[in-house]
Amino acid sequence: MRALVAAAIGLALACALVAGAAAMGAPPGETSPKPLLTTVPGPKK
Repeated sequence: MRALVAAAIGLALACALVAGAAAMGAPPGETSPKPLLTTVPGPKK
């Protein structure tokens, strides 16, 4: 029974953390117009 209570408390704390982060919103600023390179460029044609 203690494990169930501990799991419920942990889940509640995790949900509160996510809700708090969502309530703060995104930081001010703009995104970069340049795309990020996610792969190694291949040979130039």
